[in-house]
Amino acid sequence: QVQLVESGGGLVQAGGSLRLSCAASGRTFSSRAMGWFRQAPGKGREFVAAISWSSNSTAYADSVKGRFTASRDNAKNTLYLQMNNLKPEDTAVYYCAARTPYVALATRLGDFLSWGQGTQVTVSS
Repeated sequence: QVQLVESGGGLVQAGGSLRLSCAASGRTFSSRAMGWFRQAPGKGREFVAAISWSSNSTAYADSVKGRFTASRDNAKNTLYLQMNNLKPEDTAVYYCAARTPYVALATRLGDFLSWGQGTQVTVSS
């Protein structure tokens, strides 16, 4: 298992930007594909972005494509989500998640083994 801690959430006006971070414990971060998900009030948790363990591949939900960018720094055991041109509909709790080591990038909730506690992002209109 890997422990994950998100940070960087907050309140921002529409059109603004935020960068979320996800700090991972242990020595296996660099071998794990990672993902970002979000959950808005009254809704289910949905896929936002994913990145392979080598950073060679990424995937994005259509709703964030062109606005959000997932990246990682394996030397720092940290995953990032740069969010630009934020919209009120991006308001949600954002979670990072990790797959088991050395498996491919994935986009389904059930494909991820470990989850952080979440960080709140609120976008005002």
